[in-house]
Amino acid sequence: MGVYEWVKSLHVIAVIAWMAGMLYLPRLFVYHAEAVPGSEKSETFKVMERRLLKAIINPAMIATWVFGLWVAVEIGAFSQGWFHAKLTLVLLMSGLHGYLSGCVKRFARDENKKSAKFYRILNEVPTVLMILIVILVIGKPF
Repeated sequence: MGVYEWVKSLHVIAVIAWMAGMLYLPRLFVYHAEAVPGSEKSETFKVMERRLLKAIINPAMIATWVFGLWVAVEIGAFSQGWFHAKLTLVLLMSGLHGYLSGCVKRFARDENKKSAKFYRILNEVPTVLMILIVILVIGKPF
């Protein structure tokens, strides 16, 4: 296996880890929003959310970007329309990541104002973005 194959493999692994976290974190928020602030249950969710964000989601996002841009340069993707669309969606995913990071901080301060229903709906956003990104990468429709 050459360097390109290693970098591409690391990109895919990082994407899988990032998406796992991006799908799980809003689900934790659903249950956390239903917990009484300051309760043992709420405090447990705070630890779980912080660890998930710091140990998995943040490093996976960084690795996704680093290895993804490397692959893009190697294949000359910056001149292709599908890649511009994909990059836009990945920027949206990164923005969602930032929003979820803010949610972790609000929950940590017991300042969450959103309902469990809000987080149930929010939990679908990374799924939709992921589906569109995969279709662009595999199909390269333009």
